[in-house]
Amino acid sequence: MPVPKRKRSRSRRDKRFANKGIKVKALTKCQNCQAPLATHQACPACGFYKGVKVLVTKADRAVKRGEERQARAKKKGMQQQEMQQPQEVVPEQEPQK
Repeated sequence: MPVPKRKRSRSRRDKRFANKGIKVKALTKCQNCQAPLATHQACPACGFYKGVKVLVTKADRAVKRGEERQARAKKKGMQQQEMQQPQEVVPEQEPQK
């Protein structure tokens, strides 16, 4: 009759049962954008959790970055216009003797 050559260690034995307790997670829909998400998690798509905005999403950052770029371009354009406009030259008065 065959006999095991070595004793099976606890870790090897327990690895067989490691996945026994894993269950499928419940999914819900975001109240704001209807995207599927795990329960009790903030929505990665819109950044809302229980109707409150808690995360800054990638789209929000892109919008903010675009506004900052437009503001910088506008400011730079105004500076260039100021440089292009000729400034009035006031003749210096000679000191009287």
